[in-house]
Amino acid sequence: MTQPVPSSFFSPSFRGLIGVARRDITPPVGIYARNWGAAKQDTAEGVHRPLTLTALTLRTEPQSKPLALVDTDLGWWRSIFNEQAFRGKILEKLGLDPSRFIFTLSHTHSAPPLTEPHPDWQGGELLRGYLETLRHATIEAVLNALKSATRATLEWHTGRCQLAANRDLPDPDPTRRRVVCGFHPDADSDDTLLIGRVTDDAGRILATLANYACHPTTLAWDNRLLSPDYIGAMRETIQDHTGGAPAIFLQGASGELAPRYQYVGDPAVADAHGRQLAFAALATLADMEPSGTELAYGGVIESGAPLAIWKRQPRRASDVLRAFHSTVELPLKDWPSAAELERQRHACADRVLEERLRRKRDIRLVLGDGKTFPLPFWVWRMGDAFLVGCMAESYSWLQQHLRRRFVGRAIACMNLVNGSIGYLPPAKSYDADAYQVWQTAFDRGSLEILAAAYERAIETL
Repeated sequence: MTQPVPSSFFSPSFRGLIGVARRDITPPVGIYARNWGAAKQDTAEGVHRPLTLTALTLRTEPQSKPLALVDTDLGWWRSIFNEQAFRGKILEKLGLDPSRFIFTLSHTHSAPPLTEPHPDWQGGELLRGYLETLRHATIEAVLNALKSATRATLEWHTGRCQLAANRDLPDPDPTRRRVVCGFHPDADSDDTLLIGRVTDDAGRILATLANYACHPTTLAWDNRLLSPDYIGAMRETIQDHTGGAPAIFLQGASGELAPRYQYVGDPAVADAHGRQLAFAALATLADMEPSGTELAYGGVIESGAPLAIWKRQPRRASDVLRAFHSTVELPLKDWPSAAELERQRHACADRVLEERLRRKRDIRLVLGDGKTFPLPFWVWRMGDAFLVGCMAESYSWLQQHLRRRFVGRAIACMNLVNGSIGYLPPAKSYDADAYQVWQTAFDRGSLEILAAAYERAIETL
């Protein structure tokens, strides 16, 4: 049976009090910043581009409780406990319910680790002070965003960008039956770019949001500079074309996605990647209807052909704003204990393998010795759009599945929300000897369980 054709076309939107504020969070040169097992150096020797923190707040009315989203040019948390202590102090200071605050990471691999320092780390003595600076910057930015908030409309539109490529490559060496982490020319990748545009009543752009799934791994072990990777040039380029309005980056479900050309030490490559994403974002912005309008079907004019007429007309944006926070039990693999992994690490003389064991130990310490783990997740409804996120690194199957499930809604799917913990590949990926599979403590089927939890939450909201 033929589906009826919609009589209108509009961007999913929210209207309310929206504020935005930014802080520079560039760490001091000399700080410990080793994120690659293959790296020969431990400390940052300079700055490619500043690292930034941007707060976006949303309220329906001045007296209503806000949602606060904080986007940062940071990599990942080494421990849930560090993140919980960090976020707990922020929530206490701001008086926010945990469901209404999201601290998200761009996942750059050229920033200091978010953790307590190890005594052996060169430059590690700067980490504790940096976390304090970061906490104060977060509180200041959120308060400033709330203070400067104005009546505005957040509208979403979908575009495409080919920066992200599949990085699950079957090892070209026929004697090695494994998957290596790098560009797979024959595999499909999710090129969806979801753009949010915040405009005031005069039509002036106040901020843009780019939700895109692509690992910031342009710069790798040869890089010696602090850098937001491609996201820095993306922001700068978008802002240059939108009157300086802050550009916010929301890392998507990028578990298997990264630039096809990556793992370099040249910052110019990261900048080129950023401009590629920015121009795709600007093209998407240019494709949007004027703020507060929709296209409505106006009938047929008979001419040389029967011409369908669509006209722009005002559309009232939704003012619904809701937050949901819960946990979902995910099955765990039968891993060694944290004590055993630490014993293996101490006995390991290989610098690369030692780093792998350190990360695996840290994950095990967080998860405990049970058979399941209650993974926290967040779902926000912002008018006709939904933002979903958790601390894991999901594969892009998740965002594709949710967008097919909720056609007509904008779904911003985010990794590395309020913590970091490991990968969530689709069940079929567990048949392969791949990094994301052996790195994660979560067992087969976990991603699909999380997807079902997101679906239930979206339906509830």
